[in-house]
Amino acid sequence: MASRKRSSAPAAAPEGINPKAPCPCGSGRRYKHCHGSGYAPPVIRPFEGLPGEADWVALRELVPAATAKLRTTDGRDVTLASVLPGGAPALVRANGEIMLGAQLPTSSDDVSRDLGTALAAALEAPKGAPVDPGPVGGAGSAGPRLQELLDPSAPLDVTVHDTFDFWLEGTEPGAAARAGLQQANEAILPTVRLEGLEAAYWVRPGNERAHLRWVRPEKEEQLLDALARLSAAERILLGEGTRYAGAFRAHGLVVPVWDLPADTPAEDWTAPATEFQARLEKALTVTTPLDADERRARAGLLSRQITLR
Repeated sequence: MASRKRSSAPAAAPEGINPKAPCPCGSGRRYKHCHGSGYAPPVIRPFEGLPGEADWVALRELVPAATAKLRTTDGRDVTLASVLPGGAPALVRANGEIMLGAQLPTSSDDVSRDLGTALAAALEAPKGAPVDPGPVGGAGSAGPRLQELLDPSAPLDVTVHDTFDFWLEGTEPGAAARAGLQQANEAILPTVRLEGLEAAYWVRPGNERAHLRWVRPEKEEQLLDALARLSAAERILLGEGTRYAGAFRAHGLVVPVWDLPADTPAEDWTAPATEFQARLEKALTVTTPLDADERRARAGLLSRQITLR
């Protein structure tokens, strides 16, 4: 792997680009801290090319407790977890099961390499032994990327859990481990992945409102245009009592968020979300320029969009 070295001087901003403005690459950073910094630019879509890219983003940023099965290029099975005890990057159980944590305390400019570094170390670690991948995140990880290690034909099937009890499966935990597990479980927000919809997650953070957070695989500009057309036509909502709250930008993908009534069960939103999916797919096929109302709607959407990374 080539090291991330700083050039002798930051790159001059091209004509027309304000160094303090957001970088045109879409990273969410100022130009002078991104492509104009002299450092290698961040990987905007670290999970691009992996099956279930949108769900990778969800497990990394949005979902508290979930697992999915992975398969390496040499046929070994791995369990991906949204987070592992203590934020560990990976662990190997006494029975040989390898677990990889999607959520890490720190990250570099290539999250795929961070996770790949941890996975490579776990694949070499003895059963039941601690996994020591060396530095992960921060200034940069030294191992391979996930795309080099994982079988691209293996689908990513996510299972959302109500608790972190899967942390201790097959073990004999002591009192401290059980206490830590209980504390972690108490912090979990009720979360459901809507059936039949890629990376669409219902979550209830309190008693007043619930949310639908939906990681979309489309390119940002194309998606924003389609959402603007639906918003201008008053077709962006999911039904009575819902509100389009805004969107996150995470790892190169956009995550629209809707406010929902808290007393409506998660499964009741599958049909409205499926109907919205059909409207969105139709809007994505339109290539004519946005009209005045749609441009105003687009500006409003952008004003409610924040970058997680």
